Amino acid sequence: MSAGSEHAPAKPQSDAEAGVRDGASSSLRAGLRAAAGSVFAACLLLTGISMLQDKLLYFPERASVAEMASGGLSPWPNAADFRGLLAETGSEPRGTAVIFHGNAGHAGHRQYYVGELARLGLRVILAEYPAYGPRAGDLGEQSLVADAGQTIALAQRMYGGPLLVIGESLGAGVAAAASAQQRTAVAGLLLITPWDRLAHVAGHHYPLLPVQWLLRDRYDSVAHLASFGRPVLVAIAADDQIVPPRFGRALHAALAEPKRLTVIEGAGHNDWFDRLDDGWWRRAIDFLLPASNAADRASP
Repeated sequence: MSAGSEHAPAKPQSDAEAGVRDGASSSLRAGLRAAAGSVFAACLLLTGISMLQDKLLYFPERASVAEMASGGLSPWPNAADFRGLLAETGSEPRGTAVIFHGNAGHAGHRQYYVGELARLGLRVILAEYPAYGPRAGDLGEQSLVADAGQTIALAQRMYGGPLLVIGESLGAGVAAAASAQQRTAVAGLLLITPWDRLAHVAGHHYPLLPVQWLLRDRYDSVAHLASFGRPVLVAIAADDQIVPPRFGRALHAALAEPKRLTVIEGAGHNDWFDRLDDGWWRRAIDFLLPASNAADRASP
């Protein structure tokens, strides 16, 4: 082997150089530990906030079937397999309305729908969610939407059509997703104080939080109704501070025809019902359940 191919001997390392190297390594390890700790702490914080989602979004009230079934309402489909409250009309109904309520209380608190809809000839089902009222189950979008789809399908099997689905606030998000899954059973969809995407509403109320990362439940009604193909009426409250009107307008803008937007003037998120008269309800139902829809869906 020639001299040129030989390796030069390594230069002896001084104690000072070794100390600098060991010190740098220790600093690097300490920095990495600190960074890892910060990331871990941040993950714990985000996880904790995400776990609080249910407490920020869902406000169920527990009640027995007997406590809820009053004022002419009966357990539906029965007390043992309770899914909601039923109000029958005094004559042959024009159709059936299935109502998904907002995030607080229980279905028994929504009896105000019954009088208006019964006058228009509709059988009314006040649907109840899992973990609300007397029902067992889990909170969350997956649980509520799957259960709502089952409720819609059962109503269609029991009564045939036409079937009108109504959703209010959180219930609008549930109704949009479940109606999209059961679109062949649904004749029309009424969404009251709805949003386009839950993340937009959350971002409005918590602008400093990365809500896109934190939300487990998305309730993306724009995506769910992209190819719905049924009449949709979007009703927004002009003075809504909880779901600002712009989110309902965005949902309406994204929908395909047939669709309609109505603004309830002077109304907030929780008092909109008091601002409506019989004429409003009649026009809404006539749009959502025209005579042709009733004839087309008269059979289960």
